[in-house]
Amino acid sequence: MPSKIDVAVIAGSESDENVYSKAIQILEEHNIAYDLQIISAHRDPDKLTKYVNDTTAKVFICIAGLSAALPGVVASKTEKLVIGVPVSAKLGGLDALLSIAQMPSGIPVACVGIDNAKNAAYMAIRVLKLIQNK
Repeated sequence: MPSKIDVAVIAGSESDENVYSKAIQILEEHNIAYDLQIISAHRDPDKLTKYVNDTTAKVFICIAGLSAALPGVVASKTEKLVIGVPVSAKLGGLDALLSIAQMPSGIPVACVGIDNAKNAAYMAIRVLKLIQNK
């Protein structure tokens, strides 16, 4: 893991590359230090917890399809901003969108449009600017 990163991009599966690569493209264009991790909330919960606790990231972008548990699990482990990107794996991505948008009280997750990882990166950049201007 890089020593200083601003954004952690976490995808539940390598099959989501066509989505998370769009976030990475925007972060690189804006010279934002990021780290990409492929960690499933279901298959590797301990690895996910360790990563969330150990990373220096100020913002998390979580790419998730199907049950889309990843953003909510990350949000339950940190008070940092978590941006969920629903993936159009099934049902046109509506299942993932609703899962991310309907988080329980106290576990907030920002949500962008289906497969819209670019907007997640732009949102992360705006938040980083707010943090830096404090």
